[in-house]
Amino acid sequence: MARIRIPSTIVIIFVTVQTGFLLFMYARYSSFMPQSEEKPSQVHILILSSWRSGSSFVGQLFSQHPSVFYLMEPAWHVWVTMYQNSAKVLHMAVRDLVRSVFLCDMSVFDAYMPWKRNLSDLFQWAASRALCSAPACDSFQRTDIMSEMACKTLCGRYPFSKVEEACKTYSHVVIKEVRFFDLKVLYPLLTDPSLNLKIIHLVRDPRAVVKSREQSVKALARDNGIVLSTNGTKVEDSKYKVMQEVCRSHVQIYETATLKPPNFLKDRYLMVRFEDLVRDPLSEISEMYKFADLSLTPRLKSWIYNITHGQGPGKKKEAFKITSRDAVSVSQAWRNVLSFQKVKKIQEVCKGAINIL
Repeated sequence: MARIRIPSTIVIIFVTVQTGFLLFMYARYSSFMPQSEEKPSQVHILILSSWRSGSSFVGQLFSQHPSVFYLMEPAWHVWVTMYQNSAKVLHMAVRDLVRSVFLCDMSVFDAYMPWKRNLSDLFQWAASRALCSAPACDSFQRTDIMSEMACKTLCGRYPFSKVEEACKTYSHVVIKEVRFFDLKVLYPLLTDPSLNLKIIHLVRDPRAVVKSREQSVKALARDNGIVLSTNGTKVEDSKYKVMQEVCRSHVQIYETATLKPPNFLKDRYLMVRFEDLVRDPLSEISEMYKFADLSLTPRLKSWIYNITHGQGPGKKKEAFKITSRDAVSVSQAWRNVLSFQKVKKIQEVCKGAINIL
C-alpha cells in the first residue's frame, strides 16, 4: 500500500496555523466571559439586630469612627411608606435599599421621601457623625466626637445631595438595621461582587429586651403590626407575639450562619452578645473593629469608657438616645423591674434564644 509523505515543513505550518486559530478563538471567547472582579474599595458592614437590643449603641461605636459613613435604620422609610405589608413581603424592598446605600446611591430614597429634601428628612440623620462633618456639613471635623443635639442645631438644612457626596469619601459604609428576619434574604448581597459585605449580628437577653421595649410601647406599635402582618393596624405586644418572632429570627440567623453555612459566609459573620459588650467594652469593640478592618483610636477609647461608665441606667425619656450610663446596670436592670410572671412568660416564648444565644 502506497504511503503519502508530507514534508515536515508543511506539518509545522499546519500546526502553527491551527495553534494560532485556537488562540484567536480562545481570546475571542474569553472576551465574553465575566472577568474576575476586583475587591471593592469600600468595606460594607451590616449591624443586624432587633429593636431595643443595644444596636443604637453599637451603631455609635462605628459612627464616631472617622473612617466610617454610618446610617441608622434607613429601611425605616420603606416600612413607613408601605406599612400595610408584612415584614416578609418588605424584605426585598429593604434589601434593595440597603444595597443602594452601601453603594452610595441615594437615589433609592426617591420612592420614599419628598422630591425636595434636606439632610434632616433622613430618619435619625443626626445619629450619623458623617452627616455632621465635612463634606456633608462644614461645622465639624471628622475626628470630632459628635452629639446629636449639636448636629441638629447646625447641619439639618444642608441639601440631601450631601448624603451621597459624603458617603463616597469614606473607606467604610456601616448600616444598622432591625428589619431583617432571615439571613438568607441577604445572600444576594453577600454574593454581590460590587459589595464587600460583613455582618455583625447583635443579640441581647430577651428579658432585657422586653424591659427596654416597655419604655417605648407606643413608638414600636406600628413596627409590631408589620411584624405580625396586621395590614396596617398598630399593635402593643402585650402577649409577646412580636418577641416570639424576634427570638425565632435570631435563632434562625445564628444557626444559618454557623451550622453548615455556605462558603461565601466564611469570615463574614460575627455574633456579638450585648451583655458581653457592656461587661468588657474595649475587648469586644476591639474584636468588632478587627473584624471590620478598623483601628481603635485613643480618642475613641476615651469616649467609649465615658459612655459606658456613667451613673445609673438612664432616664425613660432617653430610651432612644445614646447617653453616658452604667452599661452593666442597664444590661441587668430587668432583674429588678420585671415581675416573676413576665419573666416566666418571656422565657417560655423565647426558650430557644435564651438556650442557644
